[in-house]
Amino acid sequence: MNFYIHQTIQIQYLRVGAVSNSSVLQIGSAGMIKPLSNLYNTGGFTKPAPLPKKQAGVVEELPVTPPFFPLQPPSST
Repeated sequence: MNFYIHQTIQIQYLRVGAVSNSSVLQIGSAGMIKPLSNLYNTGGFTKPAPLPKKQAGVVEELPVTPPFFPLQPPSST
């Protein structure tokens, strides 16, 4: 059985305490959120990419930069 819900929502103020990987913020009717992941080969590739060539004596170090805003540790809930 399918339910079709038409609703209007006005949000005056929304405060989000934390956002982490794979978070879902749902505003509106309660229900089931079905995960969906699609993988497409839009380039028409048929084999894996070649491995990168290593250059002798070259060591690349990426600069460590702090985040632009302070991050909070993940919550245990």
